[in-house]
Amino acid sequence: MSTPTTDPGTTTTPWGDTVLVDFDDGIAWVTLNRPEKRNAMNPAMNDEMVRTLDALEADPRCRVMVLTGAGESFSAGMDLKEYFREVDQTADPSVQIRVRRASAEWQWKRLAHWSKPTIAMVNGWCFGGAFTPLVACDLAISDEEARYGLSEINWGIPPGGVVSRALAAAVSQRDALYFIMTGETFDGRRAEGMRLVNEAVPAERLRERTRELALKLASTNPVVLRAAKVGYKIAREMPWEQAEDYLYAKLEQSQFLDAERGREKGMAQFLDDKSYRPGLSAYSTD
Repeated sequence: MSTPTTDPGTTTTPWGDTVLVDFDDGIAWVTLNRPEKRNAMNPAMNDEMVRTLDALEADPRCRVMVLTGAGESFSAGMDLKEYFREVDQTADPSVQIRVRRASAEWQWKRLAHWSKPTIAMVNGWCFGGAFTPLVACDLAISDEEARYGLSEINWGIPPGGVVSRALAAAVSQRDALYFIMTGETFDGRRAEGMRLVNEAVPAERLRERTRELALKLASTNPVVLRAAKVGYKIAREMPWEQAEDYLYAKLEQSQFLDAERGREKGMAQFLDDKSYRPGLSAYSTD
């Protein structure tokens, strides 16, 4: 993996001590880096993640982003000491507003609608507030032994932020309410079964499987891929009539913006050359 820089001519990066970025064949591996705190998300990390997402969106080395955690955890959620107690005790209400804004900004506002494909690679503990960026990522691969939990009920508080909203977007009401109301933990296999993640694999295959999926996405026409994923996310909240009009508009927009002329190539390979068979292979971008 290469050493990340924002610009080839400088060593300055928008990320820092709490966020690491490595590039590998079009994949940006973004690592939450507070292993001694199980990668609990504090105000410093939230600020760095906002800057990181901004930088990677414009970085040609990143065609797909993988979000993971350093050490044996994806993330233990929000840092209760730094994010809650210390912020709550400040006399300046603008501090609380700012830290909440940075948290929401990257964990769902930007991440859920990011222009490039995103994959969460859950390599260990995933608790509380970590459910929000997990769900905001387009796809997710988990270690089958990873531990998930919403422990807030045990501390006398409901899940913070938009965790409950994130769960409602990804899993059934029965599963969501069971774990919200009991505070019990579950593993990666259960996460796959309730569709919180796409797949759960043994720990030794986690990075390999995630990289395999990321490379597949990185090789796909980026304009069409963006139109497909954004179109789905926006249209799912629309009535059918509006969705039809919107999705046709996205189709036409992708054709206009696509310098690779993927639609023409794909149609030619399917209808004329007979070199593409749906379900067997992807059309060639060459």
